This record gives sequence, C-alpha cells and structure tokens, in this order.
Amino acid sequence: MDEAPDRGEEFVAAGLASLGIEADELELGVIAGVHTVFGPAIRQIVEFDTSLIVPERDLDLSQAPPEEEPA
Repeated sequence: MDEAPDRGEEFVAAGLASLGIEADELELGVIAGVHTVFGPAIRQIVEFDTSLIVPERDLDLSQAPPEEEPA
C-alpha cells in the first residue's frame, strides 16, 4: 500500500460544500468511520482484474447459472 496521506476528509467536505450541503464534525466523523470500515473492500473490488473473465453469451437472468464442469 502506498504511504500517501488520505485526503478523504478534505475531499468529502469539499464535495458536500459544492452541493450546498453543510456537514458538521459528527457527520464527517461518521463518513470517515464508514470509509475506514468499507474502504479497503471497495478498493479491492475496483482493482479486481476482469480481463480474463469470459462474458456469458445469451444471458437469461430468469434461469439459474449453468453448473461449472470440474477441472
């Protein structure tokens, strides 16, 4: 992991202010806590490489996925 400082608080406060939303320290603290809990998992999802996954053709979401054959 890189050692860059986390500027999430500044980013969130500025983003909310740009939308005209005022957030007090408690609300920003809750947002920071949620970011601390869920941030690493969200980063893993975003960084997940899907380039080797073959997309399903003729996908029918009303049916269960086919069973994978054992390797």
